[in-house]
Amino acid sequence: MPMTATARAQLQIHLCVLLWGFTAILGKLILLPALPLVWWRMLIVVAALALLPRVWRGLLAMPSRLRLAYAGIGLLVALHWLTFYGAIKLANASVAATCIALAPAFTAVVEPWLARRPFSPRELAFGLAVLPGVALVVGGVPDGMRSGIVVGALSALLVAIFGSLNKRLVEHGDPLVVTAVELGAGTLLLTALAPAMPWLFPAFAGDLWALPGWRDGLWLLALSLLCTLLPFALALVALRHLSAYAVQLVTNLEPVYAIVLAMLLLGEQRELGGLFYLGVAIILAAVFLQPLLQPRRPVEHAEILGTAEARQIVD
Repeated sequence: MPMTATARAQLQIHLCVLLWGFTAILGKLILLPALPLVWWRMLIVVAALALLPRVWRGLLAMPSRLRLAYAGIGLLVALHWLTFYGAIKLANASVAATCIALAPAFTAVVEPWLARRPFSPRELAFGLAVLPGVALVVGGVPDGMRSGIVVGALSALLVAIFGSLNKRLVEHGDPLVVTAVELGAGTLLLTALAPAMPWLFPAFAGDLWALPGWRDGLWLLALSLLCTLLPFALALVALRHLSAYAVQLVTNLEPVYAIVLAMLLLGEQRELGGLFYLGVAIILAAVFLQPLLQPRRPVEHAEILGTAEARQIVD
C-alpha cells in the first residue's frame, strides 16, 4: 500500500532525530578539541548555505536590525555547541546527551521571560521533576566526568535561552537565511575567542588553522552535511504534516538514540554505573510526560537549524 503523507513525515522526523543523535557520537569520534570541532562544523554549514542564491536574496532583503538580532542569537548557538562538545570531551556522549535533556527544565523558567508569554506552573513542575534524575546521574558517573556534567548543564541552559529568543523572531526571516546569519556570527565569535581560549578554558582550546586529518575531515563532513543540513531539510518537509504533539514525542527520543548509539558503537555502558541509567530514566520520563499532558497545537512553522537540533523544533 502507498505510504500516506503523515506516515512518511513520521519516518522523516525519526530519521532527523536519529541523525541528531549521531552528532554526539561523531563528537566523540572526532579527535579535534571542542573549539576547532565546532568551528569547522559551523564553517562547513555556512559555506554550504552560501552556495544557495535563496540565502543571498533573503540576506539582502532582511533589515539590518533583524540581522543583528539573529547574529546575537548565533553567538549563543556557538557557545551551546562549544559546551555540548566540550561536555563530550570531558565526559562522554551519553553524559552530554543526558544533560541536553535538561533543556525543558531551564526553558520552563527562561521562556516566559524571553518569549513574553505567561508563566506555566505545570511546565515548572515538570522541570523540577528531573532534579532527582540529575542527582542520580551525578552519582552514577566517575568523578573525572563530573566536570562534563557541569559543562553539559550549561549547554542545556544556553539551549533554553537561544531557543526562547528564536521563538520570538523566527517568523520574521527565512529559516535558511536565519541559519546562515546565526552560524556565520557564531563562526566569527569562535574565531575571535580562539587566541584567548588556552587561558579561558584550556580543555576546549585548539588550532583553528590546522587542517584536520583525513579521518577527522570525513567525520566533520558527515557531522556538518548529514547530521546538520540533511535533517534540517527533512524537518522542513515533515513538519507540514505533523502536529506539535507528535513532533515533540519523537524529538524527545534524541537522548535515547544518542545513549543507545553510544552503548552500541562506543561501549560507554562500561564507563557508567546503574545509578546513571536510573537517573536518565527519570529525566526522560519527565520529558516524555510533558507533551502528553499539554494541549495539542498545530505546527505553525519549522524552527531554525540550531534550535531544531536542541529539540525546540516547534513553537
